[in-house]
Amino acid sequence: MKKIGIIGLGMLGNAVALNLLESNFKITAYNRTKEKTFQLQKKGATIVDTPKEVAENSELVIIVVKDAKAVRQVSFEKNGIIEGNHEKLIVADMSTIEPVESKNISKKFLNYGINKLDIPVMGGPNVAITGDLVMMASGNKESFDSCEKIFNIISNKVFFLGESGIAHSIKLAMNLQITMLALALSEGIMLVEKSGVDPKIFLEILNSTYFKTGMSEKKAFKMIDGKYNTTFTLANLKKDITTMTKAAKSLGIELPMISKAEQVYENAMNEGFGEIDYTGIIEYLKKINEKNQLKS
Repeated sequence: MKKIGIIGLGMLGNAVALNLLESNFKITAYNRTKEKTFQLQKKGATIVDTPKEVAENSELVIIVVKDAKAVRQVSFEKNGIIEGNHEKLIVADMSTIEPVESKNISKKFLNYGINKLDIPVMGGPNVAITGDLVMMASGNKESFDSCEKIFNIISNKVFFLGESGIAHSIKLAMNLQITMLALALSEGIMLVEKSGVDPKIFLEILNSTYFKTGMSEKKAFKMIDGKYNTTFTLANLKKDITTMTKAAKSLGIELPMISKAEQVYENAMNEGFGEIDYTGIIEYLKKINEKNQLKS
């Protein structure tokens, strides 16, 4: 399997495609906004005008789009993937969507004789470019086995988890951790800073303990300095948080903390922080505290 299609060339999709090009795969790509295809085209990818053409020229099509609605559009609408269907085609969805949606989309693909895999990943474009993502995969095992070598180029660790939808459940749970860590670090930094303590001392102590994380060791220092290398926007995390709350509702469970976080991130977007890195939530928290101080 050497011919791979990529649909969706945001930061993650573009980085995955560049990594696969470096590994000598033939890449056919589509993105709704043509400006985002130029880098990939210069590196040797074939850029086409429709998802249909991606499918026609690929054995594996990887979808990396915003949400389930976008997955359905590129898959089933006019000039979608199904119109480029052929005997060898496998579809793998790297988008972050609800598990129920994933199952329903997989069933619809099966009506056309196409197996769809779920392959959400952890890690941003900075590690996607080097093939160091962590992948959670679910769906048809035979299809997974035929694509596993490719997945091992995309990721340094791949977990096959079983039937369709499971990988997206784990992905949402993982992004829930990210959400809470970003908020906890933001509030911890602000607490010590307002107490007259250098927040870098707080991080040094935190990172000397069992409670340290990759975020506290790397991104947290940039949060203190207000310098953000955007790997995943605040708006994108907010979209995923809403997906979490919808998934919880469909499962009949209550997740009170992520529901509160959804409102915080919604407010941050309304204040204009949507396009900075998700750890920039600290900037929103600083802003509301400044407003409160002006009122008092």
